[in-house]
This record gives sequence, C-alpha cells and structure tokens, in this order.
Amino acid sequence: MDAKAEISEIVLPTDANILGNILGGKVMHLIDIACAIAAFRHCRKPCVTASIDFLDFKHPIKVGELITIKASLNRAFTTSMEIGARVFSENLYTGEIKHTSSAYLTFVALDKEKMKPVAVKKYIPETDNEIRRWKQAEIRRKHRLAGTKKLSGIK
Repeated sequence: MDAKAEISEIVLPTDANILGNILGGKVMHLIDIACAIAAFRHCRKPCVTASIDFLDFKHPIKVGELITIKASLNRAFTTSMEIGARVFSENLYTGEIKHTSSAYLTFVALDKEKMKPVAVKKYIPETDNEIRRWKQAEIRRKHRLAGTKKLSGIK
C-alpha cells in the first residue's frame, strides 16, 4: 500500500512546555502533516483535514527525544478517507521506544481547480491487520456521523 507516511523530528526546546515535554499542539501538527501525506499518496489529489478523532496522550515526549509519526490509510469512502496515526518517542541514548499517542483523522479529497470534494479511488485491504483497521474505520465513521446528526439538532 502506497498510502503511508512516516516522519521523525528531534524535540527541541522551542517545541516544549515549561516541563520540558513536547507541546500537544506540536504533536497534533506533526500528526496532521503525516496523515495528509498518506491521504495524498492514496488519491493523488489535494486533501484537507475534515476531522480529528480520538487523540490521547499516553506518555510525554521529552526535549532531546525523537518523535516519530507513522500514518496509514484505514479506509477510503466516497470523497473521504480515514487515516490512522501512531506516535512514538525514542530515547536516542538508550534506544527505548514508547507508543505515546494515537489518532484518527478524516481527510476529504478536492478537485484542484474547483476546490470541491471529488471521489477517491477504492481501497481493498489485504492483510489481516489492514482488514481489521478497515472494519473498525466503518464503525468510527458511523459514530462520527451519528454524533454530528445529534449535535446539529441542538439549539
């Protein structure tokens, strides 16, 4: 599958809060970039972030550690795609790697000239892991749409 991306950076003092941990907003920024690359690789069209689901922070990432985001397509719908991201920290001195965060993002593909949503190519999962993620993406989508419908009725 081409619809993957991996990016890494060393956490610098300018990326951190007063405790020496990477800022949550910086993590979100890097997740968004990695997931956008994976989405673009799948459809080969400009993509915009439509939503971010379920972002939790399990462990802090300290200044001087490496942050790595691994993003991959979970499922393609009509004009949108769910991309999953896993965030890891690596202590460069010890080699210890920790899974620090996970997130699911929805991207919409756009026609470059009209800037309107366009259909994305179909994605057929092959491995057991891809099939599991593909099925779970449909469940998350149903929850997102149901939540949006409920909220739109609130005045």
